[in-house]
Amino acid sequence: MVNKHVFKNRITELLGIEIPIVQAPMGWIARSPLASAVSNAGALGIIETSSGELDAIREEIIKMRTLTDKPFGVNIAQAFVRDPNIVQFVIDQGVKFVTTSAGNPERYTQELKSAGLTVFHVVPTLKAALKAVAAGVDGLVVEGAEGGGFKNPKDVSTMVLLPLIRSKVDVPIIAAGGFVDGSSMAAAFALGAEAVQMGTRMVSAAESPVHENWKNAIIAAKETDTVFLNRAHSPALRALRTEKTSRLEFEVEKNAMTEFGSALDLYFGGDMEASIALTGQVAGRIDSVRGVVEIIEEVQAEFFEVVGALSNQYLGEVK
Repeated sequence: MVNKHVFKNRITELLGIEIPIVQAPMGWIARSPLASAVSNAGALGIIETSSGELDAIREEIIKMRTLTDKPFGVNIAQAFVRDPNIVQFVIDQGVKFVTTSAGNPERYTQELKSAGLTVFHVVPTLKAALKAVAAGVDGLVVEGAEGGGFKNPKDVSTMVLLPLIRSKVDVPIIAAGGFVDGSSMAAAFALGAEAVQMGTRMVSAAESPVHENWKNAIIAAKETDTVFLNRAHSPALRALRTEKTSRLEFEVEKNAMTEFGSALDLYFGGDMEASIALTGQVAGRIDSVRGVVEIIEEVQAEFFEVVGALSNQYLGEVK
């Protein structure tokens, strides 16, 4: 597909990418097969560290360099990676872009920036955004509660959070939570983002390593088929509705993390009750397994179609 339009903004320039779409750093999933496909398509693949398997992550980064010559990044999920040398580990891998999440932006930002890395911090509230900017981050990943994965127990939708944070800060923003196609990406840009992050859309992609049972469950899901767990604890999380997660949905006493079970049996074994399938509400909008290149090309083309149609309709020649 040939697209005559090009993206040019602070994020494409900072990250050296053609298309301002970032693949979410999902534990065990965001590794070289998926991340390299995203980077090769002109967007930005991210390698996860939240699995805590740093020896495996080191090998994945080595593999990335054999699979792509395009930019890619690494995520440091502070709550899940407790290795005191994690910053030096990331620096030693030679990557130029890192997102930090699930923790205090003051902890690693300056050390990473001193080593020449570009740092974005993931934030679920305005307060967290202001703290991250004060800590010196280069940009933010603003994550609404629609998205899958770990969340602030006090959930706020992207539609509210993104324009609020944009009105208070000047740094570039990657919007996360609710993004799956060109029209939702255009909405994010209208609200102040300069890129979007996609998680669930990438979980269901052909290059995603997860079991077909999870991909098929995403395809079959209605827009109401995710649950928000752990409102009384932390972290909260959004997951696909299954027997296990439906049972936990209104649980107050028990921390759902104690029933996470065996993630690998779900992720790669296909047992949907073995753990908790972290999935965003956009599952209700996904109806097929598609290749990464096809997904990204379609999102790009639709983005420009939507922006162009709006411009023609509302900014056409005044009579």
